[in-house]
Amino acid sequence: MKVFKFGGASVKDAAAVRNVASILKGYLSDKIIVVVSAMGKTTNALEKVVDGIFHDKEHALDSLEQVRKFHFDILDDLFPEKGKVHEEVHNLFVELEWSIDGDPELPYDQEYDQIVSVGELISSVILSHYLRAEGFTNTWIDARDIIRTDDHYREGNVDWNSTKDLVKSKLIPEFDKASLIVTQGFIGVTSENYTITLGREGSDYTAAILAYCTDADEVLIWKDVPGVLNADPKWFNDTILLKQISYHDAIELAFYGATILHPKTIKPLQNKKIPLRVKSFIDPEKEGTVINDFENSRLVPSFIFKVDQVLVSISPKDLSFIVEENLSSIFDVFAKAGVRINMMQNSAVSFSVCIDNRKDRFEELINELGKDFKVKYNTDLELITVRYYDDATVKRVMTGKEMILEQKSRNTIQLVVRNT
Repeated sequence: MKVFKFGGASVKDAAAVRNVASILKGYLSDKIIVVVSAMGKTTNALEKVVDGIFHDKEHALDSLEQVRKFHFDILDDLFPEKGKVHEEVHNLFVELEWSIDGDPELPYDQEYDQIVSVGELISSVILSHYLRAEGFTNTWIDARDIIRTDDHYREGNVDWNSTKDLVKSKLIPEFDKASLIVTQGFIGVTSENYTITLGREGSDYTAAILAYCTDADEVLIWKDVPGVLNADPKWFNDTILLKQISYHDAIELAFYGATILHPKTIKPLQNKKIPLRVKSFIDPEKEGTVINDFENSRLVPSFIFKVDQVLVSISPKDLSFIVEENLSSIFDVFAKAGVRINMMQNSAVSFSVCIDNRKDRFEELINELGKDFKVKYNTDLELITVRYYDDATVKRVMTGKEMILEQKSRNTIQLVVRNT
C-alpha cells in the first residue's frame, strides 16, 4: 500500500487534475491513499476571507466570490454537464457564506481553521468525482473522521492513539470496496468536533500520519520540481538534485525552512522505516529523491533562504545576566504568541532571535516581551542557512549582503543579513 500526496500546484486547474489521473494509471495494481491539498492558491485566498470576516465583511464576500469562480471554472471544464459534484461543491460554498454572516463567534485562529480547511474539502470532492468519471473506483473519506488532534488551532498536535484507532476502524476497511481512497491533507478534528489544521503545508504531514497508521510501503509526494534540490530554483539557476537523503538530513533541512517538506513529515516515517519519495508530477517517469534510513553522508551544500525576517534582541532591564529563568519566561511568551524561532543566540546580557515577520502576531509578541525585558528589533532582513557549507558557498551567498549575525556548527551555518 502506498500514500500519495498531491499539493496545490498539482491540482491547480483542470489540466492538472487530468494529469493526476494520468499518473494514477501507472499504479493500478496498488492500494493507494491519495492525500490532496487545496487547489492552486486557494488557501491564501481563503485567508483573505478570514481576515475580511474580522475586519471588512464586503472584502470577505468579494474574496469568497473569487474562490467560488475559480473552482466552478475548473468544474465546468472537467464536467461539461452539471451533476452531483456541482451540488456538493455548491453546498460547501454555502457553508462558507454562513460563516461570513453575522459577527465571528470563535477566536481568530479557531475561525481560521473552520474556513481555510474548506479548500481541501472542495479539491478532494472534485478529484474523487473526476477519478470516478475516468473509471477509477474510489472512496472519498473526510480526514476529520480519522485524524484526531488537540485544540492547538492552526497547528494541531496529533492524538496518535485515537488517530490509529480511527484509521484502523474507518479507513482500512474501505479497501475492501476500492483500491483507491481520496482524502484531504492539512486538516483534522478536535475532541470537541471542531475542524483544525495541522500547519501551513501540512498535507505532507497528513500523508506521513496515514502512512504510519497503515504501515504503508512508501509515501510519494508529487511536486513541480524533479525531487529535493539543494536550493530553491527561484534563488539559484544551477540547482542540483539530491537523489538520496537520510532521514536525519531531511529533518535538518525541513527544520531550517526548506519548503520541499513540512517539518513534521519525517519523524513518523522514520519511526517505521517507511521510505519517502519526492517526484515530479510534470515528469513522473523520473526517479526523483528517496528519503530513507541511509547513513548520513556529506551532501553537496544545500541553501535555504527565508526573507522578511525580524531580528529581535531581548535583554533584562537591569542589565543582569540572561539566565535559565529568563529564557524560560521568554520561550513561554513566544509559545503563547504562536511565533516560531528560526534562529537564536545569546550572550551574557542579551538573547537574540530571528523570526518570520508575522504581522498578525508581532505587535502582541513585542508588547508582551516588553513587560519584563528591554526589546529592540530590526526588520527587512534575510536568514540564509547553508547545510554542508564551505568558504566558497558562504562567499557566494554573501554577495551584495551585509552581515548582521552569524552562527556556525560543524555542518550548518546561519547568516542574518541585510541587502546592501
